[in-house]
Amino acid sequence: MHGANYRRGNGQPYTRKQYIKGKPQSKIAKFQSGKPGDFDYCVQLSLNEKLQITHMAIESARLAANKPVEKVVGETGFFSRLRIYPHVLLRENKMIATAGADRLQEGMRRAFGKAVSLGARVKSGQCIMEIHVKKEHLELAKKSLKDSCVKLPGTPRITVISLK
Repeated sequence: MHGANYRRGNGQPYTRKQYIKGKPQSKIAKFQSGKPGDFDYCVQLSLNEKLQITHMAIESARLAANKPVEKVVGETGFFSRLRIYPHVLLRENKMIATAGADRLQEGMRRAFGKAVSLGARVKSGQCIMEIHVKKEHLELAKKSLKDSCVKLPGTPRITVISLK
């Protein structure tokens, strides 16, 4: 499975997990980390285009954003929240590419595919994750979100919102 194959969300999203045997589990460990409290700023990460993001890319971006902030500030000095959830089942019709495979394959006939991953469809300008911090840690939060953008497809935008 290559991430670029699932970047564009073509057609209607397939979310009916009750009809699929052996559905994949979401790799996202936490949707909120840190401790909610009285913070000065909210730093938001959003994408400028309509895309589909796999659950593994979301989790790696979350880890890349939270690790540096948690190391400097501690667990109670910030609050981070993921704002998207991977609902869409991504399927793949795996083909056998060995000798004698022509007798085993059906080609594109009845090519429903096996569920291999989960994805989240993101609209243009939609917020993906946010970090709430005090004024003295604002630059650290902006830098950590900028570093986590490498893990995500598309062009990101970082917005700072004053909470006070």
